[in-house]
Amino acid sequence: MAAQQQVDFPLPPDLPEPVDDGAADHLPGMPIPHIALRSTGGRIVDLGALSAPRTLIYCYPMTGVPNQPLPQGWDRIPGARGCTPQTRGFRDHYEQLKHLNAEVFGLSTQTTEYQQEMAARLQLPFEVLSDSDFRFANALGLPTFTVEGTRFLKRLTLMVRDSRVEHVFYPVFPPNQSADQVLRWLEAHPLGASRW
Repeated sequence: MAAQQQVDFPLPPDLPEPVDDGAADHLPGMPIPHIALRSTGGRIVDLGALSAPRTLIYCYPMTGVPNQPLPQGWDRIPGARGCTPQTRGFRDHYEQLKHLNAEVFGLSTQTTEYQQEMAARLQLPFEVLSDSDFRFANALGLPTFTVEGTRFLKRLTLMVRDSRVEHVFYPVFPPNQSADQVLRWLEAHPLGASRW
C-alpha cells in the first residue's frame, strides 16, 4: 500500500531535504499544556486532556487550495512542500493507526474554515486542529519559519502518551512517507514498553 501511495501522489524529485537543526530537541518528555483548539469536526479539543492511549499530532506548514498559488519559492524551502501528500498518507493509514491505539490529529496555523475545505476535499476520517494564534506552538516552542511575512510551523510529528511528548519525528522527510514512518515506530514501540 505504501508503494502505491507514492505513485498516487508523488512529490517533485528535487525537493530540498530539511536538516535537523536541533529545534525540536527539547520536546521529548515535555508535558502537553491545557490549550483548547478548534477542530474541523466542529468541537474544541483540549490537548492537555487527551484520553487515547497514544495521540499522534502531525504538525504541518500549510495545505494548498486548488487553483491558488503557493507562496513564492515554496518548493525551494526545505520541508515546506508536501502537506497534502502527508495528510493523504495519514488518511490512508488511519485504520492501521487506530488498531495500534493511536488517535490522529493534524495541526496547522490556518483557520478552521481554511482547514475544513481541505478536510472535506480529502475526506479525512480524523480532525485537524487550528493553532492560528500560535498558542500551542509558542507554549511548546515548536520550530517555525517565515515566508512573505507569514509565519508557518515546520513539519514535525508529536507522539503523545500520558499527557507528555513521548517521541518526536523531526525533521519529517519525505512527507509522503510520514505515515509509514510513524507506523513502523508504533509497531516497534508497543504500549507495554517503557514510556521514557
